[in-house]
Amino acid sequence: MNGLKQRVYNIHMEELHQPVLLSEVLEVLQPKPGESYMDLTAGYAGHASRILDVTQNYKDTVLVDRDENAIKVLQEKFANSPVKLRHQDFYSAVLQEIECGNCFDMILMDFGVSSPQLDRAERGFSFAKDGPLDMRMDQEQDLDASVIVNKWREGEIVDILERYGEEKPGFAKLIARTIVHGRPWTSTKQLGETLAKFGRGGRVHPATRTFQAIRIAVNDELGEIERTLPLIPKLLKPGGRVAMITFHSLEDRLVKDFLKEESSLGEESPLEVLTKKPMTAETEELFINPRARSAKLRAAKKK
Repeated sequence: MNGLKQRVYNIHMEELHQPVLLSEVLEVLQPKPGESYMDLTAGYAGHASRILDVTQNYKDTVLVDRDENAIKVLQEKFANSPVKLRHQDFYSAVLQEIECGNCFDMILMDFGVSSPQLDRAERGFSFAKDGPLDMRMDQEQDLDASVIVNKWREGEIVDILERYGEEKPGFAKLIARTIVHGRPWTSTKQLGETLAKFGRGGRVHPATRTFQAIRIAVNDELGEIERTLPLIPKLLKPGGRVAMITFHSLEDRLVKDFLKEESSLGEESPLEVLTKKPMTAETEELFINPRARSAKLRAAKKK
């Protein structure tokens, strides 16, 4: 992709991506001029841009994403800025900053798949678009969705469908057997249309949970969250705030349990929970961005 095409593409991606729960994030993080900020899932800088509008502290801002396309957009956007960009997973980025002795006034973690990832058929995240079975957030890694559906054993597929798709054991076995017996699978459309035959009524497409389970397994999403959350207090300055956005019950449970445990020690607790209940999108945002309907925001403050 030449320079002009890359710039046009970057602008298009920024326009496509609507930052979820933006007003709620600003409410809990309460950015102030001069404060430092780390965005562990920066995407296309929807949240970061608004926070930097307030802080104006570009040199103490770190933006992280493991998606190469997102990093290219960020490089273009902050080409003449001292903002630090990290093309890596957020667990590795957190370890790096802790090892360097760095702390921040604000940290944001948005665990969702971005709209540009879902909307680009070649990324293979969605059964609504015909593309390769990919689903990798980091396109440099070896494991992708095609490896899971074409090479994993039936029992391994049953396991991720139960754990990450929250399917009942009997139904998980039926889907796993269908996947194994239907090999080889070459496209999202092929797999999605086959799974559509297992319709159970309701508004949720029969392939939704299977695609979620495969995507989580490909990217080790829950494992990365579990490894990262205990490190967050070390990365916050006293009085520092962290905001975490989740999009399904598995993620939200991890965040909820982490905050409950970290704040359960009374005066010795390192964190004070700022959200007794998760914050969700208002009607106005849902009208503009329907994908925000499952988003939940929880936040805490370092004592």
